[in-house]
Amino acid sequence: MIKILITGGAGNVGGALACHLVQKKQYHIVVADNLITGSLKNLPKEQDNFTFIKCDVNNFSDLSAVMLAFKFDYVFHYAALVGVKRTLSHPIAVLEDIEGIKNILNLSKNTGVKRVFYSSSSEVYGEPVEFPQNEHTTPLNSRLPYAIVKNVGEAFFKSYHKEFGLDFTIFRFFNTYGPKQSCDFVVSKFIELAMNNQDITIYGDGLQTRTFCYIDDNIEATTKIFEEELHLNEVINIGNSKEISVAGLAEKVIRITESSSSIIHLDPLKEGDMTRRQPDNSKMLSVLNRDLLTVEEGIAKILQLKYSLMSK
Repeated sequence: MIKILITGGAGNVGGALACHLVQKKQYHIVVADNLITGSLKNLPKEQDNFTFIKCDVNNFSDLSAVMLAFKFDYVFHYAALVGVKRTLSHPIAVLEDIEGIKNILNLSKNTGVKRVFYSSSSEVYGEPVEFPQNEHTTPLNSRLPYAIVKNVGEAFFKSYHKEFGLDFTIFRFFNTYGPKQSCDFVVSKFIELAMNNQDITIYGDGLQTRTFCYIDDNIEATTKIFEEELHLNEVINIGNSKEISVAGLAEKVIRITESSSSIIHLDPLKEGDMTRRQPDNSKMLSVLNRDLLTVEEGIAKILQLKYSLMSK
């Protein structure tokens, strides 16, 4: 049986990955999460080939006990403090995630892990210098701890490969949303507010653009990269390339949900709200060999699931 560790596996993306992989009985999936931002509801239910362990990967003794017990074949390191407001409010906690990166890499190289996958972020691009943003460009112009940690993390993974031969793949995730995402994040927050006909608040004029990738597209791409041994020792953007303004997203959500919500503009954030995001996702598209879901299709899927749950 192939043993796979997913750190941060109780989060939106990590949980979806765990739920997908656990369906294949040749895998034993172990999720390690401290549940600070993750939730048990995101985990697989009643599967013989699944184990959840509550622990802090930033604590070496916690993580070493898990990795020495299981001797994993593959590791997906998705654990991190996330959320714009949360990471701005707790910069020291963000920086502590560097310890988790070092723990994962040191234990992986010493316990026979074949390949590690790292959840980096679009934040490594900082305030963009070109569009679309491609994997060969890392401007290093962001001062925010979250972006700095992701950049440092990428350097660690590349360095461990160079010095110890530990294979890796770095996923630069752009905004990924889905039905299990918490309301700390923009798409889920807007949908929840609109469904309750509450005002939707946005920072500044709302003309800052983002791209949004539905969770199924993310999971299919990353799973294929893992199972087909693609993009070994490479960086790959995982995200949609279709830009939409934050104000445009709010208007779209209100229209699709037929909500009476109003859009309220707040003062702009002092930092952390980049003007644009748009990945070069040509590598991802070549992996999937199909188009990605549109924002409209993704929102419709979320609403369909919510309404079906409400009717039960």
